[in-house]
Amino acid sequence: MSPTEFEPLASAREEVGRHDGPADTPQTRAPSFRLAFADDNFLLRDDLRPVRLQLELLKTELLLQEQGVRSTIAVFGSARIPEPESAKRRLDAAEAAAHAAPGNPEAARALARTRRMLANSRYYDEARRLANLVSSVCQINAECDFVVLTGGGPGIMEAANRGAADVGAKSVGLNIVLPHEQAPNPYVTPELCFRFHYFAIRKIHFLQRAKALVFFPGGFGTLDEMFEAATLMQTGKIERIPFILFGREFWDRAVDLQMMVDEGMVAEKDLEIFKFVETAEEAWQHIAGFWGIAPIPAR
Repeated sequence: MSPTEFEPLASAREEVGRHDGPADTPQTRAPSFRLAFADDNFLLRDDLRPVRLQLELLKTELLLQEQGVRSTIAVFGSARIPEPESAKRRLDAAEAAAHAAPGNPEAARALARTRRMLANSRYYDEARRLANLVSSVCQINAECDFVVLTGGGPGIMEAANRGAADVGAKSVGLNIVLPHEQAPNPYVTPELCFRFHYFAIRKIHFLQRAKALVFFPGGFGTLDEMFEAATLMQTGKIERIPFILFGREFWDRAVDLQMMVDEGMVAEKDLEIFKFVETAEEAWQHIAGFWGIAPIPAR
């Protein structure tokens, strides 16, 4: 057979899609007869966990490459921080409930928390504005640098994806399967909206292309990501890049870093990893200065 007469092997997609398969017999109905890569029961076995880990790593990597995402700015923060308008409505409702139940300690605590949430809602606007500034350096129709990347959910994540969408830029969302399902926020670029089962693989993609790590106030998840990234940077597993903490008052209350130094648990120079900022413009100036690019004036 000449080279021009050669017929390539059928693709896996073609094989899975064939409807003229073997006759219906006990042998062909047996689970062992199914194509391995088209057999969900087989792929979900505990023994196949290494394969599933690889698939989660590879799928996201290939699609990021196809979309031209070369580098990212990873933004972390609470899913519970609403935009200011929503926070004000919640405060109005909490005040009404407290007024209707004077002396009720639970109503009083709820009112105090809601007041703090309104104060913290400024971070929603800061995250949105920072993403707006960062996304302005992204080459939208070619390979993209400084692409905003978040956990894909509500709160600070929504604000950052929204800031990118405001200027027509791509942004990435790395959603995770949770007991109470986290729906992707509507501002993530659909082609860059991913869903993970394994936290470990999701964390790799948070750091893989990051040119800066930006942490807004948050809960356990935010602290987990912050300490893991700080450990990797401290131990030289990843290079030093801008590591920004928004809101010095919050972080000083949440984590006593100086106490760790005073107790001899970390070195004084380890605190140089962190840069505290209060505004999007301050954060952007730090990122731009680190990478030697001209900051885009705030709009």
